[in-house]
Parts: sequence; C-alpha cells; structure tokens
Amino acid sequence: MRQSLALVLLLLALPAVAQIYKYTDANGNTAFSSQPPDGKKVETVDLPPLNSLGGTAPMPSSPSPSQNQIQAPPTPASYQTLQLTDLPNDEALRANNGSFIVGVMIQPRLQPGHLLQLLVDGKPYGQPTNVPRVQVTELDRGEHSLSVQVLQGAQVIQQSQTINLTVQRVHVGRP
Repeated sequence: MRQSLALVLLLLALPAVAQIYKYTDANGNTAFSSQPPDGKKVETVDLPPLNSLGGTAPMPSSPSPSQNQIQAPPTPASYQTLQLTDLPNDEALRANNGSFIVGVMIQPRLQPGHLLQLLVDGKPYGQPTNVPRVQVTELDRGEHSLSVQVLQGAQVIQQSQTINLTVQRVHVGRP
C-alpha cells in the first residue's frame, strides 16, 4: 500500500520537473513551452535549483514592558513641506463639470501608517489615501476652501495651509 502511494505521488510530481524549451515563433517572438514545437529549432532551458528554506527557529519575542516601565507614545512625524499643488493662483478654476485633480506636495515622503485626507470647506472629502493626487468630482460652482491633513488612524498629525479658490462651471439654468 505504501509503495503504491509513493509511486502515485512520484507520478504527480513529474510534471513539476518537466523540461522547458525556448524557440522563436512565426512572428519572430521568443516563446517558451513545455513541449518542443514541430519543425522549429529549439533550445533547452536549464533552470537553477529552486530556493529552499530550512527549518529555522522563530526569533524570541521581545520581553513585554513591566508595569514599572512606561513606554512613551511614538512621536508623530513632522513634515517640512505639506501643501496643495496644481491649483490656480489668484484666478478662478474653470471646471465645467466640477471635476479636477489636486496635487499634494509632501516632504519627506509619507510615513507608513499615515494617510492624506483632503478637506473641502473644512469637511473631509473622499476617503483617506496614501496617493499624493486627489480627484475632486462635481464640486459646486462658487468659492471653496481646500486643505489637506496627514492622519495616523483618526489622529490628525499635521494640516496644510488653507487655499481659497473659486470654481467656475457652465451655467445650465434656463433663461
């Protein structure tokens, strides 16, 4: 019984060690296959041995702080530059459908665990993100204030200066 089980397992493992062939197809592209094509010049591809990882003992965990030791909370990172970009200076923003992209300049890079939250008229706009470009859609025409916050969880780490701008849209009202 054990011999037949070992034979079945060996047969199942054979396709995993099949030969790989390299050839050029009719369009001149290099192609790879597990079976050599008929009438084509092929090269066999020798693969390096697979990586294997031996059993290692887990790293010992760091000792938990005793009640006598008090851990200081991590100090929030301060960003030297945090400002909105890609917005017009001293002129209205023409966005016929109320959609535009706001860039965020942040130096140094956004730290792991930190997210950017756009504020429009003092209220969070959209979902927090780690991407320094935010799409604003269907913003009403008129004057708005925009800023961006750096969040760590629900805590505000830092906030940019507020920029006031006027959004111009095509008026679709009836005469």
